[in-house]
Amino acid sequence: MAGQIVEGAGGATNLALVGIRRGGVPLAEKLAAHIEELERVRVPVGAVDISLYRDDASTALPKPVIGRSDICFEVGGRHIVLVDDVLYTGRTVRAALDALLDYGRPHKIELAVLVDRGGRELPIQPNFVVRVVEVAGADRVDVICEQQGHRAVVYPARGGS
Repeated sequence: MAGQIVEGAGGATNLALVGIRRGGVPLAEKLAAHIEELERVRVPVGAVDISLYRDDASTALPKPVIGRSDICFEVGGRHIVLVDDVLYTGRTVRAALDALLDYGRPHKIELAVLVDRGGRELPIQPNFVVRVVEVAGADRVDVICEQQGHRAVVYPARGGS
């Protein structure tokens, strides 16, 4: 995926990765390390917390625990790749876009995910994806970080057959 991202960006010079807290941050850091191996350039990595940007923040988060957004580079004019572990409804990505745009106006924004499980509620699609899986709406997909890499695990809904 790192090679595809660099190729899509036309090189690593103007590229930056932004992980969506929580699962996207370690993936963005891992991608940056792979890009550095390939291109001998360390691309900047940032993180966005979407808690306050969620469209259900007032109902789903009565006592929200707000994480830190950490973008220590100029966003304006850059080719940004948002990184997340699992793409489902698209609402997390929509919130991340809103959060990212508070930092400036990038030249281009693309989306990289480890797992696309379908079930979109918004017209959002990944530009880069490692695995597409078909999962029932009530089932859950978690990505587990292991020493050798990442592994996606599907948890069936409780009480189902």
